Amino acid sequence: MPDRFSSNIPSLTSPATHAFAIAPNDTTDLSEVTRAVYIGGGGALAVRMLSGQTVTFSGATGGSTLPLRVDRVLATGTTATGIVGLV
Repeated sequence: MPDRFSSNIPSLTSPATHAFAIAPNDTTDLSEVTRAVYIGGGGALAVRMLSGQTVTFSGATGGSTLPLRVDRVLATGTTATGIVGLV
């Protein structure tokens, strides 16, 4: 199948080309740093940002995509479900 955009250089503003399920964990980094995080079921999302800062996004709505560069989703503080990393 042809890809009209195969010669375009990907950037942080281009659509994601890969996704992976995220199981929150307080000690294990993600397999890749995300460009965004999708939340299937609403709740709080505790993450470690690429800068090393930890932050909790309270009241995240299910079905939303947050443009976050994170290397870890923490189990402690995360109540959101169906979390998917987008790269």
